[in-house]
Amino acid sequence: MEIHVEHRAPATVVRIVGNVDGLTAEALLAQLQAHVGEGHVYLVGDLSGVGYTSSAGLRALLAVVRDTRSSGGDLRLAAVHAPVLKILELSGFTSILKVFDDVDGAVASYSA
Repeated sequence: MEIHVEHRAPATVVRIVGNVDGLTAEALLAQLQAHVGEGHVYLVGDLSGVGYTSSAGLRALLAVVRDTRSSGGDLRLAAVHAPVLKILELSGFTSILKVFDDVDGAVASYSA
């Protein structure tokens, strides 16, 4: 898994490439929590490069949502492929997280 970070005011875009599973979820969680700890609490998770997420990946996302929201921010997802979106829907995550068709829309939602 690779993680690429881009600051696009007012949000920080985190592009994830690869699967998010038991082997990679902790690394993802650590990187996202580090950004929140630095004050970057408006996050956009660009999942255009993610083909699969396990329950470990869902737990990591949930932990980051709690962290960002407790600091006055949020985590929003963008460009989610159909198989990953189905997992998010079945697990009820689409009622917790806002999901956008593309990164631009997710970033713009923070300005609205």
